[in-house]
Amino acid sequence: MTPAVLLLAFVTAERLAELWLARRNTASLLASGAHEVAPGHYPLIVLLHALWLAGLWVFGWSSPLNLIWLGVFLMLQALRIWVLGTLGRRWTTRIIVLPGTGLVTTGPYRFLSHPNYLVVIGEIATLPLCLGLPWYALSFSIANLAVLAIRIRAETASLADLCDYANL
Repeated sequence: MTPAVLLLAFVTAERLAELWLARRNTASLLASGAHEVAPGHYPLIVLLHALWLAGLWVFGWSSPLNLIWLGVFLMLQALRIWVLGTLGRRWTTRIIVLPGTGLVTTGPYRFLSHPNYLVVIGEIATLPLCLGLPWYALSFSIANLAVLAIRIRAETASLADLCDYANL
């Protein structure tokens, strides 16, 4: 197996594990009285990530790895673990609001409102750069920013409502 195949296999396994975790957490939150906000854009996120990863397999499986970009990508994975560990059972791939709870303000959330999106933005750009695909990194980064603009607006509004509810 080439280093590129190993990297892509790692990322694919990571994404599948995250989908399992997100579904488990979503079900648990919904069972606790939470509700989903703005689900209409979610299929776009799924489609974007599926096409991004599938295309990386098509175009990058035989590429030599750029070790500098690989280092950046690995640092992003450390931040991803920090985000997931901080959110715990509250982490999902959907916008799920549990009334009566406040915002998470520990871990990376002490410094950024949306550190998970910083990770995603970085990954969408750096993984193709690891594989020598700058045009791919640029095109998917632009598409990702368009989808995240919708997502962050919806999430920020729902979190503002959550804070208002928690402060009653």
